[in-house]
Amino acid sequence: MPSNENRDRREDDAQEKRTVHRKKRKRKREILTRNLGGIGAVLSLVQAATAALFIYLLNGTGMIPWKYVMIAFAVLAALVLLVILLVSIRNKKTRIAAVVVSILMAAVQLVGSSYLFRTMNLLHSSESSYKTDYLNIVVRSDDAALEIADTAGYEYGIVDDLSKEEKDVLLETIRRNTGTKDVSDVKYKSYSTALEVARALMDGEVDAAVYREAYGTVLEEVMESFSADTRVVDTYEIRTEMEYESVEPGEPFNLLISGIDVKGDISQASRSDVNIIVTINPKTKKILMTTTPRDYYVEIPEVSYGKRDKLTHAGIYGEDASIRTLENLYGIDITYYVRVNFTTLIDIVDAIDGVDVWSDYEFEAFTDSGVYIKKGWNHLNGRQALAFCRERYSFPDGDNQRGKDQEQVLKAIIEKVMSPALIVNASALLDSMRGSFQTDMPESKIAELISQQLSEGTDWLILRQAAESGPGGMEDTYSGGVLSVTWPDEYSLKKNTARMRIILEERPKE
Repeated sequence: MPSNENRDRREDDAQEKRTVHRKKRKRKREILTRNLGGIGAVLSLVQAATAALFIYLLNGTGMIPWKYVMIAFAVLAALVLLVILLVSIRNKKTRIAAVVVSILMAAVQLVGSSYLFRTMNLLHSSESSYKTDYLNIVVRSDDAALEIADTAGYEYGIVDDLSKEEKDVLLETIRRNTGTKDVSDVKYKSYSTALEVARALMDGEVDAAVYREAYGTVLEEVMESFSADTRVVDTYEIRTEMEYESVEPGEPFNLLISGIDVKGDISQASRSDVNIIVTINPKTKKILMTTTPRDYYVEIPEVSYGKRDKLTHAGIYGEDASIRTLENLYGIDITYYVRVNFTTLIDIVDAIDGVDVWSDYEFEAFTDSGVYIKKGWNHLNGRQALAFCRERYSFPDGDNQRGKDQEQVLKAIIEKVMSPALIVNASALLDSMRGSFQTDMPESKIAELISQQLSEGTDWLILRQAAESGPGGMEDTYSGGVLSVTWPDEYSLKKNTARMRIILEERPKE
C-alpha cells in the first residue's frame, strides 16, 4: 500500500509540475503575443513612413502617370491597413505574419525609393547649360620654362576665338601667376587659328602659345611631331553658359546626339565624331534619326566667318557651335542636345546586356583588332558596339556606312531601353549613365516622354536616314589647314530635310 501511495503522490507531483509548466508556457506566449503586437504596431508605422516616402518620390519624378501613382498609393495603403489588422488579432502566428509582411514591405519600399532617388539625381546631374573649355599654355620642348611662373616676360600667341570676358580672365590669370604688375604689361599676339599660333610658336614668333586643348588632335593631323616638340606648362578651365530652348509638352522637336572623341570630362569641348539629329514626334510616336558625315565640308556659323571646316571640328567650339552648324546645313531648328563619349556607349550597352545589330559587311575592327564582326546579325557587348560604331576603313562607302552603323546601334539601344527587359537592368543602367552624358533637355521634358510611354505603352516607329557624301578631296579648313574633307551632297540634304519636316508636322490620324 505504501508503495501505491508513493506512486500516486509522484503522479500528482508530476501533474502539478506539468500544470505549472503549461501555465508558464501560456504566460510566455501571452507575453510574446503582446510584444509581437507592440513590435508589429511600430513596424506598421515604419512601413507607412517608407510607403509615404516611396509615393512622394514616385510622384516627384514626374515620369509616372498619375493613375499609376494612385494605384500604387492604394495598394501600399491597403498593405499597411492589413498589417494593422493582423497586429490587432491576439494570435501569435497571425502577429508573426504581420511582422514579416511589414519588414518585407518596408525593405522593398526603401529599395524602390533608392532607385527613384538615384533616377532623380541622374536627371538633375546630367542637365547642363554650360560648356567647358581647357586652355593650354604651351612652350617649345627645348624651352627652360617648366611652369607658368617661369614664363614671366614671355610674349604669348593667343587664338582669337575667345570672347572678351574669356580673354580678360586669361590675361588676368597669366598676370597673377607670373607676378606681372599690370594686365597691360602681358605681351601677346592674336592669331586667327590654332594652326597659325602653333606655327608661330615653332618659328619663334612668340615664346608661348595659348589654345583650346581640343585643338590638340587637329594640330597632330597637320604637324605630326607637334606634341613631341612642345610642352604644356599650364592648363586653365573656362566655363561658358549656353542658352537653350524648350518646346511645349507633347510638341515635336529635334534633338542632336553628339558623340565626342574624349574619355574625360563630358562637358569638355571636343571634336564631334558622331552627329545624329533625332526628330521626335510624341503625337505620332515616330522617331527619325538623321546622320551627317563627320568630314562634311561646312561653314561653322559665328566661328569660321564664311570659311569652311570639317563638321567634326565644330565640336571644338562647343555643342552650341555644332547645333548652329547643323541648323544652318539643313535649315531646321534643333531644340535640345545629348552629349556622350566613348565610355558612355560601352557602359550603357553593357548595362543592358548588349544589343543586336545587323552588319552589311564582315570585318575585323580597325580601331580594335580584337573585335570581329560577321555579316548579318551580331550580338555586341559595349566594347564591340563601340568598335562597330567607329569603323569606316573596312567599307567601300567609308563614313557613310559608319553613319548607318551608328544609327543601327542607337536604334537597338532605344528599343531595348523602352522594352520590359529594362526593369531587370535598371540599376546597372542608372550606374552606367551617372556622369557619362550631358544634356540641356529639362528634367520635366525627359519625365514627360517617359510618362507618356508608360501611360500609352505603344511602340514607337524608329526610322533612319543618312546624308550622303559628295566629292571628296584635300581642302583648306578653318581649324586645321589642308585636310581631307567631303563636300555635302545637296540633293541628299534637301531630301533628308523634307523627311524631317514631314515627321515634325505630321499629326495623328483621327
